Order: sequence, then C-alpha cells, then structure tokens
Amino acid sequence: MHELSVKFAVMKLYKNFFKRVIDVVAAGVGLLVLSPVLLVVTLWLHFANKGRGAFFFQERPGLYGKIFKVVKFKTMTDEKDKDGTLLPDAERLTEIGRFVRSTSLDELPQLWNVFKGDMSLIGPRPLLKSYLPLYSEEQRRRHDVRPGVTGWAQVHGRNAISWQRKFEYDVWYVDNISFLVDCKIIFTTIKKVLKRDGISAEGQATVEPFNGNN
Repeated sequence: MHELSVKFAVMKLYKNFFKRVIDVVAAGVGLLVLSPVLLVVTLWLHFANKGRGAFFFQERPGLYGKIFKVVKFKTMTDEKDKDGTLLPDAERLTEIGRFVRSTSLDELPQLWNVFKGDMSLIGPRPLLKSYLPLYSEEQRRRHDVRPGVTGWAQVHGRNAISWQRKFEYDVWYVDNISFLVDCKIIFTTIKKVLKRDGISAEGQATVEPFNGNN
C-alpha cells in the first residue's frame, strides 16, 4: 500500500511540475536549434502557397477544454470552387505540403505553443473545437491534460486507426502519465517519423472527420 502511495505521489509530481519544466526547456532549445529549418520551410511554403502565408492558425481546445490558437505549417492552399466552398483536402494539398506533412515538419511550429503553455510535448492531439459536443464523458477526459505535439495514440497508429481507438489511447495516457511513458512515446515517435508511418487514414489525403459516436 505504501509503495502504491509513493508511486502515485511521484506520478503526480511529474505531471504537475517536472513535465512542464521539461516542456519549457525542450521547446526553447528546439526553437533555437531548429530555427534554420523553420526559416527554410517557412520560405518554401510561402512561395508554394502563392504568397498567402506559410502558417496555419486554428482554435483548438486545450487543458480542461480552454480554447487556444494552435500554429502549424500551412500544407494546403485556400482554393475554392465556384460557390466559394473550399475544395477537398486532397485537391488543396500541395506536393510540398505533402512532403512537409509526411515528414511531420508541419508540427514544428507547435513548439511555440508548448513554450507558451498551451500544449505539452506529449499528450492527446488538440482536435477541432467542433468535436467538443460529440465526445462521450469518458472521451472528454482527454482534456484533463495539456494536448501534445505527439502522444500515445500517435505512436499506436496515428491517423490510420479509428477515432474510438484514438480516444481510448488518449484516456489511457491521462491515467498513466509518467516520465518513462513519455520517453517511450518520444523514441517511438522518432522511429515512426523516419518511417513516415500512419500519416493518413486509408483512402484519405489527411484524416476522416470525427462525426460522433455510433
């Protein structure tokens, strides 16, 4: 019983203090070290997007559902059909954007969100604000921690698994946060990025939208 109490106290200390310290240090160092890469990709996408910017900003729910603006590299154009509706993702995804997405370079600007405290390096991915009313009570628990650049669901299939399975992995992470789990996620993420594994769902250019639980 005593061992369980100690283990719980260590996990709580990591979750509430050391995890944030690691995030700030790692994100700060990452932004400095990767600044040449960020600059090159920014210029590359700026011209690929015909001067309409290299960054994509969107409101996403964070810790406890608090809304923040996530920043990513813009991998799709703003092209619309004759009625003014955005074209499907597959038609707006540029070749350069496809490469940036497949190598996960599009996620690098989120280091700024991590540094600011909107996100963590590790946690459930920040999803669309419109999904909030669609979650079950259990699925909504994914917001009990800061969203992450990568997470437990990402190393278990990323966009190639069902939404229900993703949420199960997200909630598992909420209940099992630890330094060792985070280390495992980091190393597995690096491996998957190098293999370009699970970038999109089958038959989709990006990922199928979440339409609620059956």
